[in-house]
Amino acid sequence: MSSKAAKIAYKPVGLLLGAGAGVVSGLVFKQVWKVAGHDDDAPNATDEDRGWTEILLAAAIQGAIFAVVKAAVDRAGAAGVRKATGQWPA
Repeated sequence: MSSKAAKIAYKPVGLLLGAGAGVVSGLVFKQVWKVAGHDDDAPNATDEDRGWTEILLAAAIQGAIFAVVKAAVDRAGAAGVRKATGQWPA
């Protein structure tokens, strides 16, 4: 399989993996926030009862978790495509 074909074949796989990464990172963040924030729900940016520090901290933690999970899932997906096709998709 050519490199271009591997890239094209990876597109739908990458989309599915990205959606899955979003779900997984959301679940991980909820658990981390329960421990770090001592609250079941993370604050919304428009939550009047929460301070700037808490809202920005929650956003930073959520972003970091999402980035790590997405990178791990993308990397594993690309390695799987290479194993299946012999070509790195990116």
